Amino acid sequence: MLPNDSENKALIGRNITDIVPSNVAASLSKDRSMTDLVSSPAVPAAACPTRPLAKISLKWTMIEEDGLSILEKFQLLRDLGFDGVELDAPNDLPLDEVLNARDKTGLAIPGVVNSMHWKTPLTDADPATRQACVDSMITALRDAKAYGADTVLLVPGVVRGSNTSYKTAYARSLEEIARILPYAEETGVSIALENVWNDFLLSPLEAAAFVDACNHPKVGWYFDVGNVLRYGRPTDWIEALGKRILKIDIKEFSLEKMNAQGPWKGFDVEIGDGDCDWPAVNRALSEIGYSGWASAEVPGGDRKRLAAIKERVDRIAAA
Repeated sequence: MLPNDSENKALIGRNITDIVPSNVAASLSKDRSMTDLVSSPAVPAAACPTRPLAKISLKWTMIEEDGLSILEKFQLLRDLGFDGVELDAPNDLPLDEVLNARDKTGLAIPGVVNSMHWKTPLTDADPATRQACVDSMITALRDAKAYGADTVLLVPGVVRGSNTSYKTAYARSLEEIARILPYAEETGVSIALENVWNDFLLSPLEAAAFVDACNHPKVGWYFDVGNVLRYGRPTDWIEALGKRILKIDIKEFSLEKMNAQGPWKGFDVEIGDGDCDWPAVNRALSEIGYSGWASAEVPGGDRKRLAAIKERVDRIAAA
């Protein structure tokens, strides 16, 4: 995914009413430009009492140890020193077993990842597909509340490989998120938008402005460090997003492998062995007052593999 510089530059300095339909922009201040939106944080500043990457989790699908029950998987992660695990939702996991595993092991469920946002994008041309994504978010928000999680990760839209234009995707995403917001209010769970390779919201300033255009305290950003290295610097994203960042995804990226073998091969590198400047990331996060969850999102495996991932994340968290 390559950034479209001309399109991004064209957005900066324009009024939000020039980009989205009037019915979407009606609730926004008419005299605020994209630059103005970026300059005002969505959440009040707070002190950073501990290291930025203070609590370590991973994704449920990374656990590939055969024959384990839900409780045994939770216990495995707890034994390895993880603080939490993020589940996909909607899912078919029995709620009582998940809650029992959480309570018996003390392993937290800090967040949930929407399991349908790629299959049924929020910006799809088909209203039924968009509705399916909205419905999945309603379920995910309610599941998150039941688990004790405070965020649901959502890909805000997909332009790559679709017939949806960038401008149309922008408007549709805001419209559909507005429909989801009552359920975020109902559950008290935040919608955490993530930067992915979707050819949408390609710059940190635009991402910050988009969060502000949602105009709601229950919308923030789930910042994926590795996903931006192909076309930008993580520290620039952290600086621009500021207090809008709710959680951090941890993965690595190698520009050398990308250039030699293709874009997706850039991810084929272990945490700490790529081009991410983790000390700089930690400093940038400290400067915005972030101290919270960091979730590993890399190829998983058995107990030995998960232990190695935990060791690597601990090293970059202390960098």
